[in-house]
Amino acid sequence: MAIQDDPGFPTGYRYLAACYAHMGRLDEARAIVARLRAITPLVMPSGAQLRDSQDRELLLSGLRLAMGETE
Repeated sequence: MAIQDDPGFPTGYRYLAACYAHMGRLDEARAIVARLRAITPLVMPSGAQLRDSQDRELLLSGLRLAMGETE
C-alpha cells in the first residue's frame, strides 16, 4: 500500500525487498532493489530510525540479502 500511495518514497521498497529476501524470494527482492535504485542511490539506510536493535538488524540483513551481499 505504501508503494501504491507514494511510489517515489523509498521506505516501502526497502521493507518489501527485505521481506522478500527473508522469505527466500530473492529474484523479487532484487527486482524491488532495482526499482529502489531508480528512486534513490541510498539503498541501505542506517536503520537509526528503528529503536529496537532486532528490528533494525532484520531490516538491514534482509536488504543485504536482497543486494546479494553476504552478512
